[in-house]
Amino acid sequence: MLLLPVYVTLFWAIALMGNKKIHSVPRAFLSKFMLFPFVIYICHFFYFAPLPEVYPYFDILLQFASLLVFPIYYIYFRLLTVDEKFSLKTHAVFLAIPTILTFIYAVGVVLTPAIEYRAWLFDDKAYSNSVFVNFLSIMRVILRITYLAQVLLTVTGNFILIRKYGAKAEQFYSDIQDGKFNNAKMLNYSIIIMSIAAFLFTVLGRRYLVNQDILIYGGWTVFSAMLFIIGYMGITQKSINPTYELVTDAIVQDQLEDIPMVAQKKLLRKMLVEFETKKIYLNSQLNIMDVVKIVGTNRTYISSIINQHYNQNFCTFVNSYRVEELERVFQVNPDYTNEELAESCGFGSVNSLKRAINSKTGLSITEWKQLNIGDLNQSAD
Repeated sequence: MLLLPVYVTLFWAIALMGNKKIHSVPRAFLSKFMLFPFVIYICHFFYFAPLPEVYPYFDILLQFASLLVFPIYYIYFRLLTVDEKFSLKTHAVFLAIPTILTFIYAVGVVLTPAIEYRAWLFDDKAYSNSVFVNFLSIMRVILRITYLAQVLLTVTGNFILIRKYGAKAEQFYSDIQDGKFNNAKMLNYSIIIMSIAAFLFTVLGRRYLVNQDILIYGGWTVFSAMLFIIGYMGITQKSINPTYELVTDAIVQDQLEDIPMVAQKKLLRKMLVEFETKKIYLNSQLNIMDVVKIVGTNRTYISSIINQHYNQNFCTFVNSYRVEELERVFQVNPDYTNEELAESCGFGSVNSLKRAINSKTGLSITEWKQLNIGDLNQSAD
């Protein structure tokens, strides 16, 4: 049971590996994230097994991985929402405190006599008069408080990102859907459940858990299940954010200045042929990289041209064609079910269809049908 989360995290660390140019950047980063809980649970294994001869060599590593795991998960959420890639320049601020505290703790370990340090790891009352042991005890309290604070900050920060940029995160999981962000929320709920268990176990302390097999069985099962869900959702991500672009007017202008107007019009004509003649929008799995490959340019130019000429992002642009197709299909087949309409017009799901209609017309699917049926009856009269 102690090794179960070790197997789960190692499996996903390997399974999620891949070229980030082929797979999504968040997915590639999630592979690295899995290494941190892998280290944590293998260190716990040495402690609870117990292997007192082995564990002292891994305690500093455990503290470091424990302090980093939640900031790293927050960075993963940022890659799903607001950041294009991981960089130390951008994300060092989230890693600085864990690194500094672990370094101070490591210095204390090095200065503490080995016999005192090893005894203290398994009995916090051992050598209670030692200055070095007292320093380590104080540091351990600081590390725990920091860990618990990071749990709360990560969960809160993730919710803020979902509320502001959930649509972007959702695009890694489904085709042109920008509604309830269920996948992004599930990722955060998984870490919340893990956080509650981790919070409880941190408060109780490892020495209390040593003789509590039932708590270990239950807790480690929860950890393993949540990590498996996180890994599974990571591997289901599409190769690239397919639809949602956060491009400001200034950025668009800078990007388009690199393209001569003649070249812009040529790219636009090629793209419109694909949409208006070949109707590539009927492919429910269509993403921006498909268009890039067909037109023969890059993602930045496609996104910028759509934004400049239509004042839309890729999501809205594609859905506008699908809604027009929906109007044509419904006129011919007003008895079609919502599922049949969605499938016929390239929507990935009925929910995607409903959101596209509401976004363009402000109407629900029922109201939209009633309006169009009324138009059909007037045309018949």
